[in-house]
Amino acid sequence: LIFVLIVVATIIFILFGKGYRFGFDSGKIEMSGNGLLVVKSTPDGAQVFLNGRLTTATNNTLNIAPNTYDVKIFKQGYFPWEKSVSVQKEQVSKADVLLFPTAPKLENITDTGVTQAVIDPTFTKIAFTVASQSAQQNGIYVFDMSSRPILTLQSSSSQIADDSVELFSQAKMSWSPDGKELLATVSAQTAYNTYLLKADQLNPSPVNVNQTINTTLATFDKQEQDIEKSRISSLPKKIGTFIKSDFKNMDWSPDETKIIYTASQSATMPIFLNPRIIGADSTPEDRNLVKDEAYVYDIREDRNYKLDKNDLSQYSVWFSDSRHIIFVKDKKIQVMDYDGTNKIVFYAGPFIDSYVFPWPDGSKIVILTNFGNANSSANLYTISLK
Repeated sequence: LIFVLIVVATIIFILFGKGYRFGFDSGKIEMSGNGLLVVKSTPDGAQVFLNGRLTTATNNTLNIAPNTYDVKIFKQGYFPWEKSVSVQKEQVSKADVLLFPTAPKLENITDTGVTQAVIDPTFTKIAFTVASQSAQQNGIYVFDMSSRPILTLQSSSSQIADDSVELFSQAKMSWSPDGKELLATVSAQTAYNTYLLKADQLNPSPVNVNQTINTTLATFDKQEQDIEKSRISSLPKKIGTFIKSDFKNMDWSPDETKIIYTASQSATMPIFLNPRIIGADSTPEDRNLVKDEAYVYDIREDRNYKLDKNDLSQYSVWFSDSRHIIFVKDKKIQVMDYDGTNKIVFYAGPFIDSYVFPWPDGSKIVILTNFGNANSSANLYTISLK
């Protein structure tokens, strides 16, 4: 009897976990198979609407009949998140969302005036130039976004070159692939001088690499190729082969599980994972590649989504969580889910060009702005997202 009870209880628990529920709607005992929808949000405590009806609050798991639902997640003071989510029998679907505030807080990083800024390949450091101070204070600074300042954000900036040796405040900058060095090119009267600077310290005697610039650039190019090769070699062989032959202009997400790319040729992407991942993103995918169109490929779920290349034409960058894409369009900073859905304009104030950088922990966005005042120097500001 005990054995029978254990078997029956085990079967009931398994069926319950798969979404089956017992009911008496028709006057007799019935067992219906449902699906589970897990709804989470950051911040939590948001309202969850299914097909326009308030159903629950995040964070929660809903046991609902298989169907496609219009899901809306809303919290006062934040932009709503809306998407069609397919719930299937005996499967778990997820709606794990990041809500962006409607009135973000701005905080300055610099107050000395910034003429240009460049983020490093690791998306943790920003190099910027200052030209409004004395020769010793002008030059190139590096702001480390991964540090934890004791008092203010300004304390996280350190000078790596000043104008006492060369006019580094007017230099054009580029990072090494590992983010440890910086190339600074300064225009001289008759030529250009290029210096290789250490990014983590002051360079009192900058190294002029004019004579070895080709070797330095070749070294940087080799490092980039090795990084790309390492990424592709870590993938299953079939996926890696297809990526090398059909992808170009690749931009890997921070966790290296997704790739924004342009199709190098028209082709049909085969299904690499069979059977397919259960509970994957239910947004319809597009595996028919058209040359020069933009796509994003989810390596983990083996799903491919077409993006509007006009959204990416001016400037785009992966958000820190690898689930969102930040892009600049129509002089506004916008965000969308990685599958191209749920586009939101979260900042429409003034900012300069495409100086838009995500904070490593996803809590902020860094912009360069003078708030539209041509008589004022631009500075780096953070837009708080939490």
